[in-house]
This record gives sequence, C-alpha cells and structure tokens, in this order.
Amino acid sequence: MSTEEREDTMQYKVVLNHEEQYSIWPADRENALGWKDAGKSGSKEECLAYIEEVWTDMRPLSLRKQMEQSGN
Repeated sequence: MSTEEREDTMQYKVVLNHEEQYSIWPADRENALGWKDAGKSGSKEECLAYIEEVWTDMRPLSLRKQMEQSGN
C-alpha cells in the first residue's frame, strides 16, 4: 500500500497569517514563523472544511485595505 492510499489519521490545526490567509499545520508541531492558531483543529478534512467556510475573501488583507482606501 502506498503512502497516498493510507488513511491520514494525523491531527491538524488551522493557522492564520498576518494577511488573514489560512492553512493547515500538523497539530503536534510548533507553528511556522508568522502563523498563529485560528482556533480549529481536527482531521485534515475537518480543517479544510472549516477554512472553506470561513475564508470567503481570498484577497490578502493588505490588498483589501488598499482597495477600500481607493474606493473599489
């Protein structure tokens, strides 16, 4: 059985960076520099479903702010 065929039983957490972009990270590891916990953990599928639900605007925070200032 290949690695891809094995069931992923690892626990993940949802992390967020300063641009309000989301990702998942293994729950048992320290966050990468610049990323903080977003308050959700679970299976890979659960974390990805959470991100899909809450990350409705994919634009980085700095771009959203810039567009608001320019009136777009």
